[in-house]
Amino acid sequence: MSSMSITRCPVLDPTGRAMHTEATSLREAPAVLVELPGPVRAWAVTRHSVIQALTNDPRVSRDLRRHWPGLDRMPEGWPLAALALQQSFFNFYGEEHRRSRRRVAPTFSPRQVARMRPQVQATADLLIDALAELPPGTVVDVRQALALPLTITVISDLFGVPDHLRTRIGKGIDAVLNSSLGPEEALAANNALYERLGELLRYKREHPAADLTSDLLLPSDPGQEPMPEDVLLGTLFLMIGAGYETTVNLITSAVQAVLDHPETLARIHEGAIGWPDVIEETLRVEGPIMHIPMRCALDDIDLGDGVVIRKGDAITVGFAAAGRDPELHPQCPERFDPTRSSKEHLAFGHGPHFCLGAHLARLEADVALSTLFGRLPDLALAHPGEQPARVESFIINGPVGLEVVPRPA
Repeated sequence: MSSMSITRCPVLDPTGRAMHTEATSLREAPAVLVELPGPVRAWAVTRHSVIQALTNDPRVSRDLRRHWPGLDRMPEGWPLAALALQQSFFNFYGEEHRRSRRRVAPTFSPRQVARMRPQVQATADLLIDALAELPPGTVVDVRQALALPLTITVISDLFGVPDHLRTRIGKGIDAVLNSSLGPEEALAANNALYERLGELLRYKREHPAADLTSDLLLPSDPGQEPMPEDVLLGTLFLMIGAGYETTVNLITSAVQAVLDHPETLARIHEGAIGWPDVIEETLRVEGPIMHIPMRCALDDIDLGDGVVIRKGDAITVGFAAAGRDPELHPQCPERFDPTRSSKEHLAFGHGPHFCLGAHLARLEADVALSTLFGRLPDLALAHPGEQPARVESFIINGPVGLEVVPRPA
């Protein structure tokens, strides 16, 4: 079964309304040919073992500019271009990827991230104190009141983003990750984001400081050329976007999971589990990133069961689907259970492109959850039993909002 022999294929829902149901059907084969916006035909991979194999396979590249023959057919305003063609180590291949990644990797080492805890804690305290001061019975969106401002503050502080650009860059990243946009909207969103990132670069050139953006503006070594402007912009998009978008969804999904399963708090108080168990189980059941478009096969890849990905074929990887793979988790893989012994997942990716910010995301989630539930033990869902609307994207997985009552009346 090759891409050339199939005339029809399912369309991946660009709104992501039922992505886990969709992923379950796609898991019936090692890879399934689907249609993405463009239109683009790509092999959707949702099995844990196949994702691991392909993300470690040198015959698979994320550098579509160099390796994907289908790029020439993509129209202006291709909705996936902002991510799929981003000029940064997110998409670079081989030595170029390793060299570019090394520029920022030291900042996100476990030791460096641990040093950020007091700052993260101080920001969380301010936000949660404000929730605690609300009149009893007040309804508030925990995504907007805690998860988003916490994560955008932490990553913006790291990159020296001035206050007047923080919200605008955050909203710009939200817009380009909306995979349901039409070509004109997608192009406008992409242009608007890069204008904001360009403003950030201009500001940092005039106001250099001890931050990552200022560091990136300097040559990596004496005598070396500075990073090209398009790569600078792409790296800022990648690091600021990944630094807040994924963690916003992790924190919001974790709060929902705990409130949907009140026995979780009792087990934490008993010492049977800890907040890291809640975080890992949330990452397994509701990974913040579903499909990452795209990769490209550099050679024919035989996945077995009659599935052959041909050289030049596009691939999209369903990372959030891997944690629910019944082959990996035979016992009710869709059920949130932080007491389960194995919580293995691929929420932060796998292989050379494993997420640099994984340690920081876990730290922010740990601080947010422990402080929120410690300070507001009576926190409750405003609409128990209702499922909040999802972010409109097959890339991002999370509730668009989660209304809670910090202090019940």
